[in-house]
Amino acid sequence: MTSLAESAAQPAGKSSGAGGARGDRMDHARDTGAALEAHYRFILWLVPAVERFPRNRKFLLGDRMQTTALDVLERLIEATYIKRREGYLAAANLGLEKLRFLFRLARDLRVLDHRHYEYAARSIDDTGRKVGAWTKAHRAHKSPRAV
Repeated sequence: MTSLAESAAQPAGKSSGAGGARGDRMDHARDTGAALEAHYRFILWLVPAVERFPRNRKFLLGDRMQTTALDVLERLIEATYIKRREGYLAAANLGLEKLRFLFRLARDLRVLDHRHYEYAARSIDDTGRKVGAWTKAHRAHKSPRAV
């Protein structure tokens, strides 16, 4: 298992070799969608990261971060399986914005160092870009332009 430093240093989505664990995880993106898979990987990083928070911050800030991240995951799963996905994608996007502020707060309270904050911010931004692309594609598919 990789440490937080190793996982933060390794770019998301890069395979660690043929048949490596990261390559296997990326294969799931075909089934679940890029945004859902990216956010799932973020949660895999987040849960052990919160365990390292100081006790006085873990149970308020850490729990809120985990709950919000899991709420976003649920909205992305719902958007995957429901035809009217605009509301779920909007809710996921709002949750990502909440996560941005929670991680900023954690950095400002010195619960997270700059490197871990940067990794979280990049991961949240990556998921946000994928949700935005998904929303745009859904709108284009829903209302095709007249020729």
